[in-house]
Amino acid sequence: MSIAVIYGSTRDNGNTEELTEIVIQDLDVEKIVLRNYEIKPIHDQRHEEAGFSPIEDDYDGLIERMMKHDTLIFATPVYWYSMSGTMKNFVDRWSQTMRDSNFPNFKEQLGTKKAYVIAVGGDNPRLKGLPLIQQFNYIFEFMGISFEGYVLGKASRPGDILVDQVAFATATDLNLKLKDQ
Repeated sequence: MSIAVIYGSTRDNGNTEELTEIVIQDLDVEKIVLRNYEIKPIHDQRHEEAGFSPIEDDYDGLIERMMKHDTLIFATPVYWYSMSGTMKNFVDRWSQTMRDSNFPNFKEQLGTKKAYVIAVGGDNPRLKGLPLIQQFNYIFEFMGISFEGYVLGKASRPGDILVDQVAFATATDLNLKLKDQ
């Protein structure tokens, strides 16, 4: 089993990353930190005869890296009750990739993967973060990805995640589950 962690936070070493580090402790993972790359927003050309125009940014390389792995962990802060804009841009571009001849069978290949979500928010995230989890569930369902589980943590200021014992316990359990696979 190989694991890629796709980080959607715009903050270095934020609460989402701290919680994710508990999940991936002692595991061999490839970290894809989206904020370190240029990912342009999608320009929807699905219904144009010529299709999508090529975009010059780092996105294709990130998709190539992600696709090498069996298990994907999407780590994002809860921003306005959804995923971060950085993560959303990345996922939105999948519409283009499904029609890109450079990535034949993109959707089918994603359908062979397992996925987890790690999200941290400050405003009652175990309840108000559920729409984010449902959003990922619908995305994974559409792509055929097996949604294996999630961790929701509560934190606002840097370091706050360290006092969320429920998130810590859930992250530790997920770490053990991933080690057993």
